[in-house]
Amino acid sequence: MAHAETTPEKMSRISVDPAEMASFARMAEDWWNPSGMFKPLHVMNGARMGFILEAVCAHYHRDPEADLPLKGLRVLDIGCGGGLLCEPMTRLGAHVTGVDALEKNLKTAKTHAEQGGLEIDYRHGTIEQMVEAGETPFDVVLNMEVIEHVANPPEFMKDCGAMVREGGIMICSTINRTFKAFALAIVGAEYILRWLPRGTHQYEKFIKPSELSQFMQKAGLQIETQIGMSLNPVNNNWTFSGDKSINYVTIGIR
Repeated sequence: MAHAETTPEKMSRISVDPAEMASFARMAEDWWNPSGMFKPLHVMNGARMGFILEAVCAHYHRDPEADLPLKGLRVLDIGCGGGLLCEPMTRLGAHVTGVDALEKNLKTAKTHAEQGGLEIDYRHGTIEQMVEAGETPFDVVLNMEVIEHVANPPEFMKDCGAMVREGGIMICSTINRTFKAFALAIVGAEYILRWLPRGTHQYEKFIKPSELSQFMQKAGLQIETQIGMSLNPVNNNWTFSGDKSINYVTIGIR
């Protein structure tokens, strides 16, 4: 069988960074260990889920206290990893699709979902492949802690935006490119506290809020909210505030 030619145009649309994939492959089997390599995401997950639930329910005029507040909504989790967001979103009633470029992550995610009796549409691939395949856009797109790991952020966001239906919502979280973020997210988290393996993040790939807003707007999304996230190292709790100097979340509406 002849191999399809990889043109420069196609190469520019490849969001996956091979070095990033190799790093996450070494950690794949540790996704659901709350004390393992992904402990920071487990700590963050409660705050993330609370924020996502409130934002989605406000957008779609749902009651977040209802038994299944997200019932019937189609949700896409980009770079879903081991399923840390897919599973709680499913339990809240959403029809969830999780896509990840690393097959090891998907194996972990599928196994854990099956053990919990959850039906989640996990797919091995990339967001640009979904766009090229003509996937039907979603009500909610989650783009959480992913864009700082991709090869071409503007093109990646363009494809992510294409997966948001008219009137739909995207929630994107990432890390600001500041000295404070470098000191805490890389030096502190990776070298001193060892919360993350060394090399998990590269400072030059961090994205300023103004840059992310521009990427999202060019992808056809209107910025509704941009808010900072801060970790209290004493009680290990995340809170939301106007401080966007390290972590921050942006909501875009199509």
